[in-house]
Amino acid sequence: MIKIISVTCFLCLTAASYAQQFKTEKRARDYGIEIGVMSPGKWNAITDVPGVQVGHLTRQEGDSVHTGVTAILPYKGNMFQHKVPAGIFIGNGFGKLSGISQINELGNIETPIILTNTLNVGRAIEAVVEYTLSQPGNERVQSVNAIVGETNDGELNDIRSMHVSKENVLNAIHSATSGPVQEGNVGAGTGTVCFGFKGGIGTASRVLPPSLGGYTVGVLVQTNYGGILQINGAPVGRELQQFSFRNKLLNNVDGSCMVVIATDAPLSDRNLERLAKRAFIGLGKTGGIVSNGSGEYFIAFSTHDSVRVAYDTPSSILHQPSLHNDYMSPLFMAVIEAVEEAIINSLFAAKTVKGFRATIPALPLNKVLPILKKYNALSQPN
Repeated sequence: MIKIISVTCFLCLTAASYAQQFKTEKRARDYGIEIGVMSPGKWNAITDVPGVQVGHLTRQEGDSVHTGVTAILPYKGNMFQHKVPAGIFIGNGFGKLSGISQINELGNIETPIILTNTLNVGRAIEAVVEYTLSQPGNERVQSVNAIVGETNDGELNDIRSMHVSKENVLNAIHSATSGPVQEGNVGAGTGTVCFGFKGGIGTASRVLPPSLGGYTVGVLVQTNYGGILQINGAPVGRELQQFSFRNKLLNNVDGSCMVVIATDAPLSDRNLERLAKRAFIGLGKTGGIVSNGSGEYFIAFSTHDSVRVAYDTPSSILHQPSLHNDYMSPLFMAVIEAVEEAIINSLFAAKTVKGFRATIPALPLNKVLPILKKYNALSQPN
């Protein structure tokens, strides 16, 4: 029997027990790894940005099926009728991100953002189109720009069998919720590999102080790439003697990393693209090398009500507030910190998986934590 796990499994829990479910899983910060200087939000997740919701659908069957879907909704409503501004930066373009040209041309997105595996992008597009056409008010819509990103989970998952269905994608969308976000071997991160260890879904956030606007920046990552792992500045990969190109078993560093960035700051698509560019620095701080066959895509959007773009409006003039360029720097720092921490969270949450072609171990915390202590990369754990 196929084992299907999704966020809907948790909907029967009360809000308190739901929060407790995720408190039992230790994250990087719980071990005393405090990345950067800015404060995280309540959940330290992309859902700290007001309105943002996340849903997972996880598929696992024996050793051969380890895959899934993660859906990110800027808000729970008709996104086609009220689009949100967005910007994209490509670190390396060996990937299959659908909808990118229209985002670059028009500066907004009109659907949920879906993450899955490489060969299921087509089915995910079909599901997003069906979801959008079915929403009240969209009865006359004839064109939908579905945003679907991917990483290749073929090492742990029988990817050629394309186990993700259209119904799985719709389930992830409809089950999306706010609050804590499950990390590690879940959703689109179920079959991913990062730095030779089990990767997965990770998330983090930063909240600017009131004097700098009080805005929130939240990040969600799907980690599946290689390099030389660093955690909070400590050379973990070097100390463990496990890094790309050290031996034949670790030469394959291709895989990709999808990074989704949300903020409630009123940003134009131009400044959202600038924000996405800075997020690339956060990935670099973890030791990623952005290899030839890897796809690193950074998608940033704003949830601020006043910057939404109405599909049908009587006015020919668009009136939108936009944060001044001079006030962007704190957001740049926030997104760098959040991306770095989200990636590390994905590694700390992931578990060892015996998969289709190999067994990929979880990050060995019993070895990693002493290394972090050696390099003064730990503060007092919470």
